[in-house]
Amino acid sequence: LKGQSKTQGNWGELILESILEKSGLTKGREFEVQKSFSSESGKRFQPDVVLTLPGNKNVVIDSKVSLTAYEIFVSAESQDEKDAALKKHLISVKKHIDELASKKYQDLYSLNSLDFVILFMPVEPAFLEAVKNYSDLWSYAYNKGVLLISPTNLFATLKMVASLWQQEYQNRNVIEIAEQSGKLYDKFVGFVNDMQTISEKLT
Repeated sequence: LKGQSKTQGNWGELILESILEKSGLTKGREFEVQKSFSSESGKRFQPDVVLTLPGNKNVVIDSKVSLTAYEIFVSAESQDEKDAALKKHLISVKKHIDELASKKYQDLYSLNSLDFVILFMPVEPAFLEAVKNYSDLWSYAYNKGVLLISPTNLFATLKMVASLWQQEYQNRNVIEIAEQSGKLYDKFVGFVNDMQTISEKLT
């Protein structure tokens, strides 16, 4: 909790990748980490995770760790210290929302993205404290095209995505089996016709 911002960020990204894998999704297939994209103006972007959905749709997930003020809030002894730290925590979360919204990942021409991005807060209590004390926080984020989400909610969402992919792969297998069966049938019919032709010529 008391690490440098970069350390906190790296830790948040590890938590995010761990949840993705534990939900049944595979790196390099259903999601990619730290993939680079360029805007039409040439500006480079590198979101934490790009999640691919069935139908070739993408959604960006960025981990934002906002713990400095929250750690002070948790360890504060007086109510005044708690109130001041909580206010800073809310300001920090809103700042992360604004920064992520300003990147406009969903507008990148090389991404077939949904019209929102996911801001993942890896510390559940920090997420709950922010939402509890700022009732409009979720709406504030969503109106900017940002879906604010905690580990519990993210895991449930990703399990649903994994289930959709499982169904997609099953459907692809059924189609592949049908296509291969059709080709086998065509070869069998051709073989029978050839045998009949040979038989007619022999007689």
